[in-house]
Amino acid sequence: MTARSAGSRAARGRARGAADTAGPHYEWVVLSNTTLGVLIATINASIMLIALPDIFRGIGIDPLQPGNTSLLLWLITGYLVVTAVLVVTFGRMGDMYGRVRMYNAGFAVFTVFSVLLSVTWMHGTAGALWLILMRVGQGVGGAMLMANSNAIITDAFPADRRGLALGLNQVAGIAGSFMGLVLGGLLAPVEWRMVFLLSVPIGVFGTFWSYRKLHDTGIRRPARLDWWGNLTFAVGLVAVLAGITYGIQPYHGHTMGWTNPWVLSALIGGVVMLVIFGIVETRVAEPMFQMSLFRIRAFTAGNLASLLSGIGRGGLMFILIIWLQGIWLPRHGYGFTETPLWAGIYMLPLTVGFLVAGPISGWLSDRYGARPFATGGMLVAAASFVLLALLPVDFHYGTFAAILLLNGIGMGLFASPNRAGIMNSLPADQRGVGGGMSTTFQNSALVLSIGVFFSLIVLGLAGTLPHALSSGLVAQGVPAGDAERLSALPPVSVLFASLLGYNPVQTLLGPNVLDHLPASHAAYLTGRGFFPTLISEPFAKGLEAAFIFAIAACLVAAVASWLRGGKYVHTDKPTTVGTTDYSCPALRGPEAARHGSVTPDRAAVPVGSRGFASGVTHSNPPTVGPDSARASPPGLREDRPHPTRDSALETYALIVTADGYRPATYSMTTGGNGHPAAAETASRTNGQIAGVVRAANPDRPLPGAGIRAVDATGRVVARTTTDRDGRFRLTGLPRRLYAVTRAPGPTTPPDGHGSAGATLHLTLDGMRS
Repeated sequence: MTARSAGSRAARGRARGAADTAGPHYEWVVLSNTTLGVLIATINASIMLIALPDIFRGIGIDPLQPGNTSLLLWLITGYLVVTAVLVVTFGRMGDMYGRVRMYNAGFAVFTVFSVLLSVTWMHGTAGALWLILMRVGQGVGGAMLMANSNAIITDAFPADRRGLALGLNQVAGIAGSFMGLVLGGLLAPVEWRMVFLLSVPIGVFGTFWSYRKLHDTGIRRPARLDWWGNLTFAVGLVAVLAGITYGIQPYHGHTMGWTNPWVLSALIGGVVMLVIFGIVETRVAEPMFQMSLFRIRAFTAGNLASLLSGIGRGGLMFILIIWLQGIWLPRHGYGFTETPLWAGIYMLPLTVGFLVAGPISGWLSDRYGARPFATGGMLVAAASFVLLALLPVDFHYGTFAAILLLNGIGMGLFASPNRAGIMNSLPADQRGVGGGMSTTFQNSALVLSIGVFFSLIVLGLAGTLPHALSSGLVAQGVPAGDAERLSALPPVSVLFASLLGYNPVQTLLGPNVLDHLPASHAAYLTGRGFFPTLISEPFAKGLEAAFIFAIAACLVAAVASWLRGGKYVHTDKPTTVGTTDYSCPALRGPEAARHGSVTPDRAAVPVGSRGFASGVTHSNPPTVGPDSARASPPGLREDRPHPTRDSALETYALIVTADGYRPATYSMTTGGNGHPAAAETASRTNGQIAGVVRAANPDRPLPGAGIRAVDATGRVVARTTTDRDGRFRLTGLPRRLYAVTRAPGPTTPPDGHGSAGATLHLTLDGMRS
């Protein structure tokens, strides 16, 4: 009874999956769920920036004390470090075990650790360490979500609509990093635990929704985990990012810690370990980091541009927060405790620019390619940084908001087409690891930007801030000894005070000094005018250096983006297909013979196995014509029509193979006017066909069976393999009405060992076989 009920549940699950994936709206279900996952993951990457003052007050820690600086930095960067390190591993595991499976697990892990973050009961250093560890766990779930979301979207959408889909997903992710600032400012003053509780209902809903509605439709590639690659990559990247984190902290009288032996050891050792990782990946049979992908120009150029734009965008976020919270808002009447919320609100034009430009540029890139929009976006972003550099520190908000809107438009123009260009360049069985590699560059850029921009700002402050602070305090009656002590504080403490919305003068002078000053002087020192005015000029020098670096990064990113080439969609090299069943219209005639793709021989010719079903082997090699190599580029340029979108191609062969079974061939025919020719059954495809492959005797689903769609020239235009339940979904077909019939005629098992009863049955959702 138990086995029967289990089989019944499995059957219901297969039926539900068939109904879901064959539905006309499945791809939009995929997009909405994955966008929700990426949105909540990126919101949590930035929500801490604004909420930190309330969190530290809640657990009873003063973040400005020198010993607590590392706790502050790890709460900010720990999540980013973990996601940067693990996205490639989880992307690779998605290729191996199923992208939806890894994505679902990511939603669940993220939700569990969000709950654990919100129930923190400890205080002091123990409470801070608990939060750091739980943020690391939350980052593991976030890495699972980010590593597989783009690959799931790419599997679900045909190539001519991926740009819009990936653009919406990418823009939601980037917008989430700015939405986190506003949400942190709204929730943390009410109750700091609400910052983490926000993710719980969304995570529970997303976990249930993804488990019920998402299904693996991509190609799985069974392989072994590359343990040495994972280990060397994790150690190397963690060492580099940790070295950067500690490098911006003061060390033995120095304003920063770049001369700290531990920091130098971490940076040098991390780079050496990453070099070793690169060597390991060229030696192992199944590497984690597919170095061969860097031979694809669109992939390499797109990731370089993404890295540089991420450095500019991440640094911009920190600069704007410090600029608004530490200087501009206090000078315009806002209290220090109010500045975190209002800083997020005043940065909304940046998010609006992203939301407007991202989907439009993604849609246009589907038609014209990624290069013009991604390159133009980086040029617009560089121009906006020039305008920000020209602004006075005490600016007019209308001008500031217009520049932020321009910067958001530029980044939105870049982000959507660039991500679509990267994902379109990847082979179908490498989308998980390729998407993870791309996300690694993007997330690492945020941590790198913190190190670069903090260092540039600190260098600008270090030259003039100590003297300005000492003379300003003495002028207000502060004893020279106390003024000297305060001016000797490292500039990074001033930056953290501005970042957290603290009044550092009140905090660092303390009541013992302030109580001995005239009331008017004490009120001025602790008010909204003294500190912001004092640091404005030193901060302006740091801003100039930071914006020059951001301009250079955007210009280099524009060059890299232009070098990606024209529109590119990866398709595997055409594979020779042979069959004795010449009644199938797509596999006969002079066109096929001229391309050398079909050998008209009465002997059985096997289906080629390149890029086909994992684990399926054939004893005879495929027969390939002399011109096929020259006519088979690994991808499609914008000046070459996609074979599945050519209106002249009206007949396709649907070929199903599995080791030890006869190939089953089906004819898919549509008339020149888009109406089906006469046949057993017809159905309108949504650019995809879903179904199940089963063995006839005994009746059972066949995992690992290969399904290919072949056009009249013998070109393989779409391919996939069945999952463990025998289910498949073939994408990339035109959206037409098809008549589907099984081609008659005997065939021979491809390996010569099949029995007379070893036949395959293909059942298409909504069609009869």
